[in-house]
Amino acid sequence: GLTDLVCFPSLITLDRPGHRNSLSPNMIDALIDALTGAATDDSLRAVHLRGAGEHFCAGVDWVGSNSGGQRPRTGDLVRRIPHTSHRVIDLVHSLHLPVVCSVRGWAAGMGCNLALAADFTVAASDAIFWEPFVARGFSPDSGATWLLPRLVGMARAKEMLLLGEKVTADDAAGWGLIHRSVDGAALDGAAADLLARLAAGPTVAIGLAKQAINYAQHVPLNQAMTQELFNLELSCRTSDFKEGLTAFREERAPDFTGR
Repeated sequence: GLTDLVCFPSLITLDRPGHRNSLSPNMIDALIDALTGAATDDSLRAVHLRGAGEHFCAGVDWVGSNSGGQRPRTGDLVRRIPHTSHRVIDLVHSLHLPVVCSVRGWAAGMGCNLALAADFTVAASDAIFWEPFVARGFSPDSGATWLLPRLVGMARAKEMLLLGEKVTADDAAGWGLIHRSVDGAALDGAAADLLARLAAGPTVAIGLAKQAINYAQHVPLNQAMTQELFNLELSCRTSDFKEGLTAFREERAPDFTGR
């Protein structure tokens, strides 16, 4: 169900403010359902992910998730997590729609990685990004070891993952960890402006460009360019491609419909 998660067609709100929007098992299941639905909804042009109240997300609620009193079977995490929290990160990363994340307060653990997996994260200047895994005695998960080195390099990734350094939104923006840091009062407007700009774009081409960027992170140049060609072939068959050419010839702004 959608327990502690509020979903509208293009808006997903983590709604558990009394627990800094930490993710319960029900919330993770609901996130998977919402993101899977977005992936197959042709009416959507962008997705907005945010937290209710003063914080974005304090990570997975490990206390609530492990309060049954019975020790899990050996290998439980290896069996379960690929279909729960890791699936959420993969969906945000691979969704053929632009994902905008707005962050207030804490973005910790999986909450931090959710923000990093989004295409554009805008944060209030007093927000904090933290990877507390080692500080809690266990190793990182939910994509931290893949996302951080690619975004900020190995040295800063190790600062966050091995030393547990907390990073302010201003530093995160300066490092290239997130898209932008803004005054807290301006956060909603900055996210709305970005979403409007993305939603008015050629949705298929944006999705294919996102896919090509992700693919290119782990293949040689010639393979990346081959993938670009296949994506180009698809995008050139869209109505938005035709509109883009017509608008160029007529010297006006294009009116993309996302098809």
